Amino acid sequence: MHARQPATPPRVANAAAARARFGPRFDALVAALGRSDDLADLAVAALDGRPDADALIRRALAGDDDPSLPDPLRALVARASATPAWVDPRRLARARQLFRRAGPIGGLVLAFRSLVGGYVSRAGNKPLVFSGRLQEQARRRLSETGRFVNAVIADDGLRPGGDGLTITLHVRLIHARIRRLLSRHPRWDHAAWGLPINQHDMLATIHLFSIVFTDGLRRMGVPVSESEADDYLHLWRRVGEVIGVEPDLMPRSARAAREDLEFIYMTNGEPDDDSRALTRALLELPRAEATTALERRLAEGRVRVMEALTRRLLGDATADGLGLSATPLDRLLPWTAPMVFSTHLLRRVAPRLDDLSLRMSAAYWRHAESAGLDAPATFPLPDLLLGAPR
Repeated sequence: MHARQPATPPRVANAAAARARFGPRFDALVAALGRSDDLADLAVAALDGRPDADALIRRALAGDDDPSLPDPLRALVARASATPAWVDPRRLARARQLFRRAGPIGGLVLAFRSLVGGYVSRAGNKPLVFSGRLQEQARRRLSETGRFVNAVIADDGLRPGGDGLTITLHVRLIHARIRRLLSRHPRWDHAAWGLPINQHDMLATIHLFSIVFTDGLRRMGVPVSESEADDYLHLWRRVGEVIGVEPDLMPRSARAAREDLEFIYMTNGEPDDDSRALTRALLELPRAEATTALERRLAEGRVRVMEALTRRLLGDATADGLGLSATPLDRLLPWTAPMVFSTHLLRRVAPRLDDLSLRMSAAYWRHAESAGLDAPATFPLPDLLLGAPR
């Protein structure tokens, strides 16, 4: 007799083919759909109903070990702040060099491949839809993402007390609060979507910021070696642990991460109306922000370029599923990759050009994280959910 296969959650598309293709990894990733982040959930439960919750979080993240702070919150910060023995500072430094070398091209990949790629999952996008944040505050969300990435990439970002570690823990607690709110929300479809912000979806998010990003750089013409892709994943593996991904779930190499992505793409199913709405909210920012006739004319061109970039970075099938129309720019953009590649090769033999490019990259990311923020990003815990699925 054959052992009976455990039931597969309804959100997993093409389950039979994926099980045959991925074997034991199929079981590991599907099981992760049913697991949460216990440490963060306990911390948020201890803060529930406290008007000083955000102040307590700031104190804990600043290193205050006052016994009056909730024990689960102190335990979470202590566990996440301890640097694991496997972390290699040399590999982190090489990952940071790659990010800085990519410059504005990295910003395009982050926006139109990583962020939009996260909207494709019809179940995984639902917590963001319920939060209402991207459609209501698209520019701020984009800037906060830039702030987050800049912080974890900084030289001291992931050390105890570093901005990267602090912001990542803020995000982890926000995820736990949203998970808690959704668990009691009358419109959360547990049968169709499962556990909100589960281990599988958190891992998928780390992949969006790591292997999806580095492979996107390659598609745009930035030379990225396989060892550099491994080093960049090494950095985001550390971010993944801080944000609550189980250590054993994280792959150790870019090749293994790409296999996870194949599984995710195969089992996500087709994009839905929420996928398309979230994508439009991001791509139509220039139209939403234009106030004069000239700005509106320029905005139309910018939107077409952004749509073409998204198609270039995600591929025709995904772009079609997101409702993006093909344009003549789709035939032109592939020709930019050789030019970008040539520029990066030239930088290797022209130190002054490389130095100028790195300074321009730093200026770009400073602007990217501040544009759209009328006040500093503080990452407070949400008190309620503002959106609903379509």
